[in-house]
Amino acid sequence: MEDRIYCCIDLKSFYASVECVERGLDPFKANLVVADPDRGKGTVCLAVSPALKALGVKNRCRVFEIPNSIEYIIAKPRMKLYIDKSAEIYSIYLRYIAAEDIHVYSIDEVFIDITDYLVLYKKTAKTLARLLIDEVFAATGVRATVGIGTNLFLAKVALDITAKHADDFMGYLDVSAFKKTIWHHRPITDVWNVGRGIAVRLAKMGIFDLCGVAKCPEQVLYKQFGVNAELLIDHANGIEPCTIADIHAYRSKSVSLSNGQVLFSDYSFDDGLIVLKEMVEQLVLELVEKNLVTDSISLSVLFADRSAKSVGGTEKLSEYTSSVKKLIKYFTDYYTKKVPKTALIRKINVGLNDLIDEAFITRDLLTDSEKLDKERDLQRTVVGLKHKYGKNAILFGTSYNKRATGRDRNKLIGGHNGGEDDKT
Repeated sequence: MEDRIYCCIDLKSFYASVECVERGLDPFKANLVVADPDRGKGTVCLAVSPALKALGVKNRCRVFEIPNSIEYIIAKPRMKLYIDKSAEIYSIYLRYIAAEDIHVYSIDEVFIDITDYLVLYKKTAKTLARLLIDEVFAATGVRATVGIGTNLFLAKVALDITAKHADDFMGYLDVSAFKKTIWHHRPITDVWNVGRGIAVRLAKMGIFDLCGVAKCPEQVLYKQFGVNAELLIDHANGIEPCTIADIHAYRSKSVSLSNGQVLFSDYSFDDGLIVLKEMVEQLVLELVEKNLVTDSISLSVLFADRSAKSVGGTEKLSEYTSSVKKLIKYFTDYYTKKVPKTALIRKINVGLNDLIDEAFITRDLLTDSEKLDKERDLQRTVVGLKHKYGKNAILFGTSYNKRATGRDRNKLIGGHNGGEDDKT
């Protein structure tokens, strides 16, 4: 494989840094958390400033976990602002790098194949990365950390582990450096794509680091992890064959739409059904807008009692449809079959699977095509009105129920406040 050089750029405490800059504060000096105070002390902090991290406050902690001895500013999330700022930063990368050489990994993180740009700009990997993050800082006031590697995996590990301990917040890994510095790193969960579940299974085998994985007989790993062992073995040896070009060329064999929400109080069986219907109504509008139909639904329900096992699964339908009436009935029947009547519910996920273009389906002689076409046209009218006048301009009757959540959720972005609230 041709040698490539990648950099992985992560915007430091992105949400918190943006909020600090908006207030004229230095994120490395100001104590600020991004959290919604309306959700109480138990709400999760979406981000904490680097200054707070230096005091031992962990990212994604809950507000009540911040020591009372620390004074801090609490900023209500403004997701639209963060999305706009992320887009601005992406446009800065595009001044120097072609879009086909950039993979947006998340709102605050990108992978860039810088191989062909080192000669173009007559720079080393580190000086080119420094140029990019300095441009971002000059334009937005947001600082970044960079991992550089000879493949995507090594760049990410260099970012997550090596760069954090570097004075310039930049790390570099090739296979040789990886084996010297990362092979014996613990905990192994610090390594990208090694989750807690994998770590527990490895620990039962007496393996606690990547060196142990690399030296373990491959047949043993395949017996334990199946086909997933291939990725684990490759990464333990610093190998990653996937490129940004491969990522851009990838097309999923199946298409699905999904929606989920965590409820902020315990919901009864009947109240949970109201929320379920509302979620299905919203998801079907997206289905109709994309001219798609489905013949498979999925449902997952989690309970207030954390010791209780979640319920749900996937069910194949007898037809392809985008009818909101039909899909609500399918979901209602499945929910009634799966969820105990006495359960207290805290999280619901719904999905529409195996989607295809509606142009590819045929209807039998028993189908009332005229009725279905009228319903679909009505749903498309609703979609158009929402686009023109806002998500809450027109709603299904379900959303006016006292226990419904749709009207409030329509004001959010990514489940969080999206507006330009007061900065104080």
